Amino acid sequence: MKAFVNLFKVRIGAAIAVAAAAGLAVEGGSGPGFVQSIVLILSVLIASAAAGAFNQYVERDLDERMARTRNRPFVTGALKHGPFWLWLIGFMTAGAVLAASLAANFLAGIYVFLGAFTYGVVYTMWLKRRTWWNIVVGGLAGSFAVLAGAAAVAPAPGPEALALAVVLFLWTPPHFWSLAIACRDDYAAAGVPMLPVVVGDARAARAIFASAALLVAASLAPFFFNLGILYFAAALAGGLFFLLRCRALVLRPGRETARAAFLASLVQLCAVLLGAMADVALS
Repeated sequence: MKAFVNLFKVRIGAAIAVAAAAGLAVEGGSGPGFVQSIVLILSVLIASAAAGAFNQYVERDLDERMARTRNRPFVTGALKHGPFWLWLIGFMTAGAVLAASLAANFLAGIYVFLGAFTYGVVYTMWLKRRTWWNIVVGGLAGSFAVLAGAAAVAPAPGPEALALAVVLFLWTPPHFWSLAIACRDDYAAAGVPMLPVVVGDARAARAIFASAALLVAASLAPFFFNLGILYFAAALAGGLFFLLRCRALVLRPGRETARAAFLASLVQLCAVLLGAMADVALS
């Protein structure tokens, strides 16, 4: 069970599923019923799990060279690396897209597919080994989850859903760059051009702080559209906490402060997504 949880990156998938739920919640209007909504959210989770497994299937050679990832199941042999997994991943992705299309509509299914494709193919296969822009573009994967949820309610997303999609896009770089500073030696040994490997920890820390400031500013935008004070308070508190950790990283770049910023980014994302859903539920 531990190997499967690792392979399918269930924790990341759960966060992406919550993003879809938030997109569904903030769009308002007459959306799908409870069962259809659950099917859509589970479709996002399954598509994300498939993309995560594909990432590990493709990157087994990199994972072998990194201390952070050398215990992944394809590296240790807990799961046998072979074409069976490609068939399973393809079946999961197709099933998730079909389920989202039937539960909501075709556009929601397209967004579910684009999220998995962006992470599995654009980020993993095309960009990760080539450029430090890898994670910037890869941030679109989370944005598509929000749009999938919103598409279940309306074909054109409203300003609140668009703002949350932008938040997911802007959140990914400071989140992963913080992790990349903490694991810079790993990425350097594997030849992956993450930003800290390319420009060094100090410059990467300043980029993290600048991108986090932009993220926090964007996260407050939904308040000026239709979300209320509960959302604003949650987004502001989570954002300030993240900025304080990023500021500490700028002042003292290193593994400890980078991990603290990485964890703070998770707090910030939870504050935004859960705050948005709570605000809608209680309004």
